[in-house]
Amino acid sequence: MEFRQLSYFIAVAETGSISAASRRVHVAQPALTRQIRLLEENLGTRLLERHARGVSLTVAGKALYDEAVQLLDRRTQIRTRLSALGQGLIGKVSLGVTVTHLWVPEVAALLRHYRDRYARVAFEVFPLLSGPQLERLREGSLEAGILYLDSAEQPGLETRLLQHDHLMLAVPDASPWATEPPNRLSELSDADFVWGFRSVSPVYYDRVMAHFARLNFAPRVVQYGADNITILSMVAAGLGIAIVPSASSAYPMPGIHFVDLPELEACDMPLWMAWRSINDSPALHNLIGLIDEVFGDGTESGVARG
Repeated sequence: MEFRQLSYFIAVAETGSISAASRRVHVAQPALTRQIRLLEENLGTRLLERHARGVSLTVAGKALYDEAVQLLDRRTQIRTRLSALGQGLIGKVSLGVTVTHLWVPEVAALLRHYRDRYARVAFEVFPLLSGPQLERLREGSLEAGILYLDSAEQPGLETRLLQHDHLMLAVPDASPWATEPPNRLSELSDADFVWGFRSVSPVYYDRVMAHFARLNFAPRVVQYGADNITILSMVAAGLGIAIVPSASSAYPMPGIHFVDLPELEACDMPLWMAWRSINDSPALHNLIGLIDEVFGDGTESGVARG
């Protein structure tokens, strides 16, 4: 039994005539008659009662007609769904974003453009620091991430540079440095700093500390926060000052004053998108395809396989 034969049979059942059915399906009448007889032989029962005025369905034919309509509808649904999956128009994408960058205009635009263009894709966004993102990318529980990396070469991952970030100083609004900013980091040697744990974002932490080592500066840390948003909330509460990515200034948090220092601006903090090399999901690659559109054509790419 073939889908072609079922479509011919449906045409005969609905028109009540072999000749009318042949015109509907654009098949010669003898060929159509032969296919209906082959279908009857295959099923081992008569489907049509033939008479002078045309044909009518037998009991078996009526039962087959109902089933055939459902089968052909189901085939169309499957074809449509598979086509949509193949084009990335439906499916699911899980994306990690560093907490700091959820409010960055370009990142927000990327999320918005993807949702506008692929509204039927289940888009899951997880606010995660770079360390947890990297772990989940490599274990396969996250499809893509926007995070800090130390280089493009990441075993098992493909990467795309999104933009360059730098560091800046965050102080409470009431701090004297809010009105009279320091010029050099050395002026902050006796200040109380709120800092992050290395374990939650090793790449970011090591890059910052290496930059400070080159400047012979060591912050006096008195408080720790789990991520940059927590750190900023502690700064706003007057518990200390902090050095954070400049992207943090996009977060609408009252009580914080951001200060640019040349020595902090000199610390390049590149932001990347990364995804598993073996992931061939069309929905994911549609997201990747929006990167140049949102972040511009000044990106760089690198591929590392492991």
